[in-house]
Amino acid sequence: MLHEGAYDCAVIDLRLPDMSGFDLLERIQEQPALRDVPIVVFTGKDLTAHEDRLLKKAAKSVVIKGVESPERLLDETALFLHRVIADLPPAKQRMVQSLHESDDALQGKRVLVVDDDVRNIFALSSVLERHGMNVITAGNGQEAIDKVEDEADIALVLMDIMMPGMDGYATMRAIRQRPDSRSLPIVALTAKAMKGDREKCLEAGASDYLAKPVVTDQLLGVLRQWLHR
Repeated sequence: MLHEGAYDCAVIDLRLPDMSGFDLLERIQEQPALRDVPIVVFTGKDLTAHEDRLLKKAAKSVVIKGVESPERLLDETALFLHRVIADLPPAKQRMVQSLHESDDALQGKRVLVVDDDVRNIFALSSVLERHGMNVITAGNGQEAIDKVEDEADIALVLMDIMMPGMDGYATMRAIRQRPDSRSLPIVALTAKAMKGDREKCLEAGASDYLAKPVVTDQLLGVLRQWLHR
């Protein structure tokens, strides 16, 4: 079907009757004409660290089936299809709006902010605390690794990439080496929005990527998506 028609987005389940979703993604990636089709993986499968890395290379987004997954799936496909939310039916609009506007997913969650610049830490902390989150901070990579190891209730990490010494890439790789931290959402923040940055961040272990200066609404939208899981 991908060869026969022009598609703006494809949603793939990993459990298919004739081949695995991983095999299908590999076959799509092997064909130059199909490589640019945005792929959203929709799965209820518990992913291993290896499977997670494979999906991040092949898919634009991974939605884990759960209570909030229909809303998030609609949100992801609307993004890739460039659909205007106002043009969706009222019920669909409410689904997406609840995902983007409700602070329920953020309330009481602990987020680790990693940055060597205290001004950035202050700015991010102020935004997050206004939305009901509990913020802990780290000023360098090793401190971030120690915090993740010592505090089991961290729900998400905001990771600055451009830090002296151990940068964000090395810090994320070290965090991902620990089995109990492989599914911890890590959002990479970088001041250099260069081509290939997103792929480099995801390869190092990031769950998502935002360029600085961070837009507050965009940051909150990403946090809500990951903390809904």
